[in-house]
Amino acid sequence: MAGKRVLLIIGGGIAAYKCLDLIRRLRERGYAVRCVMTEAAQQFITPLSVGALSADHVFLDLFDRADEHDVGHIRLSREADLIVVAPATADLMAKLANGHANDLASAVLMATDKPVLMAPAMNPRMWSHPATRRNRVTLEADGVRFVGPNKGEMAESGEAGEGRMAEPLEIVAAIEALLNPKDQPLAGKRIVMTSGPTHEPIDPVRYIANRSSGKQGHALAAALAALGADVHLVSGPVTIPDPAGVTTYHVETAREMLAQVEGLLPADAGIFVAAVADWRTDNEASQKMKKEKGKPVPSLSLVENPDILATIGHHAQRPGLVVGFAAETNDVIDNAKGKLVRKGADMIVANDVSHGSGIGPSGVMGGDRNRVHLVSADGVESLDEASKDEIARQLAAKIAEALTR
Repeated sequence: MAGKRVLLIIGGGIAAYKCLDLIRRLRERGYAVRCVMTEAAQQFITPLSVGALSADHVFLDLFDRADEHDVGHIRLSREADLIVVAPATADLMAKLANGHANDLASAVLMATDKPVLMAPAMNPRMWSHPATRRNRVTLEADGVRFVGPNKGEMAESGEAGEGRMAEPLEIVAAIEALLNPKDQPLAGKRIVMTSGPTHEPIDPVRYIANRSSGKQGHALAAALAALGADVHLVSGPVTIPDPAGVTTYHVETAREMLAQVEGLLPADAGIFVAAVADWRTDNEASQKMKKEKGKPVPSLSLVENPDILATIGHHAQRPGLVVGFAAETNDVIDNAKGKLVRKGADMIVANDVSHGSGIGPSGVMGGDRNRVHLVSADGVESLDEASKDEIARQLAAKIAEALTR
């Protein structure tokens, strides 16, 4: 990306420390990075460290005579190919949403005619406050793009929730998606996906589930978004961040997942990675079931959950491309071939999740590596063992090829 210029506006917040890594990641990819720091940002990291990593002057003050004479906030706002605000504090979002320009950062944002990407970071209650929500809606309507925030524990308060700034590599992926339209073969394509497990309640504290971590599905969603797709991901309960550049919907049960997927149709492609629980109880207890001495173990009566892949594969609004995933413990390819026809899919991505699969100390489900087989009407193609991120990139390329024929 030699020649591409990013203006990074660093807001005030503990997440500002991540910008040092972000600058490094951008420069190693060939981007030129110029930085503006708010007064609050300088309470967390120093202009000296930012300047050393960016190899450029760091701009601090709207009323700095030398800076205004030499470059000026108007030139700063126009010379970049993209303006990134990270961390984007509630204050910076409010200023831009309401047209304020009383410091260098806000003046640059008001004066720019270039794309703006914001990576919000703030306390979860600040992020969920109605004023912040209104400001985000306004900014999105004005064309501002967002990456994150993610869910997790807040460094400064110990609280947990949505508000953590996206990780540097997530921000880099969002930057590259905005600056590399020629590498966006899926631009304009709408993709609906599922990922993770489902939790089917037995009583208020117990449920039926499986070992799916959501890592492969979330990685594939991010890889498709990086190719320009408009990805809508329906995620079961997972402990990993929402993927960058993806609209994510959180559900618990198979029925909720199916309802959300159907509500997102029509789409160009439906990709169903989630390991949906096949059964649920038909007698969910309203109170916690207790062990009682001398009484028999309670029995569970199970009923089948809806088959999301088969439902969409034969749906009146069936996407043009339907891809299913099959986690098998035996006869992996033969079972996948049967599912291909039975469920109305165009492709089944099958993998071996048995204890003898030999991939990683934690196995495929929950681990970081995978080995898959692509089963379609054209035959079987096997991908070598690799990280789940690399498998996701290879699968995204295959899906892009299928959607752009």
